[in-house]
Amino acid sequence: MLGVLGGKCDIVRFEQEIKKCLICKYFFIYFQKFMYICELKYVIINRLYGSFSAQKGVVWHEKNTMQIAISGNIGAGKTELTRLLAKHYGYRAVHGSSEENPYLNSFYDDMRRWSFNMMVHSLYANIKQLSELQAQGVSFVRDRSLYDDAYVFAPNLQSMGLMSSRDLTTYTKLFEMTYSLLPKPDLLIYLRGDVPSLIRHIQKRGRELESSIRLDYITNLNNRYENWAASYEGKMLTVDIDEYDFVEDREDLGLIINRIDAEFNSLFKH
Repeated sequence: MLGVLGGKCDIVRFEQEIKKCLICKYFFIYFQKFMYICELKYVIINRLYGSFSAQKGVVWHEKNTMQIAISGNIGAGKTELTRLLAKHYGYRAVHGSSEENPYLNSFYDDMRRWSFNMMVHSLYANIKQLSELQAQGVSFVRDRSLYDDAYVFAPNLQSMGLMSSRDLTTYTKLFEMTYSLLPKPDLLIYLRGDVPSLIRHIQKRGRELESSIRLDYITNLNNRYENWAASYEGKMLTVDIDEYDFVEDREDLGLIINRIDAEFNSLFKH
């Protein structure tokens, strides 16, 4: 072997080459381990960042958007106040889908026959609408909340003999299952009014679909609204429509807006 290598100098050079190879070998082993650790760290960091980003998005979404719902009996002025507040705050004005409900005309003609169909379609349309608004991440003022249907209109239909107990139970289960997945209103405004005031408003706007509504129907709804509002656990602002003419009197509208701003300020303190 010495003869092949050509003497002592070749031996030294051979030993140096061997050392270089060993150094390279250990270097590459170390480098592979280093890259593996880096890759592992990269995966962990990305997962943590993704988790944080998702949580951050939820929190920022809730902080940057506001949801105002306006509840109240037929004729209370929900549509008008929705339009006025949306314009003032620069929010989107959102109206319920009752105008598009294919069962509504049939319901007013025969409440007993079509009540369940009308309420289930209304629930579907409202859940769909709220889900789309949540996905868009917009602030909005909504004419009516789902609470109105679930805790006022549906039980009232059942108590009047216009919906069976079985249908009410089915509807309530559907409501509880779906609505629990959606964010609750940041502020709910309850428009309170006595029956004569509501009747005057209904007659004044002259909607054909409301021309055949019975007085006892409006009265029963009003009593249920009062009971529900008294037990509501969220943030609620009650506005008496006999004290605030927010449609004709801009000063009254300003007083309502001041009360809403005060509620917003207390909301952001928490």
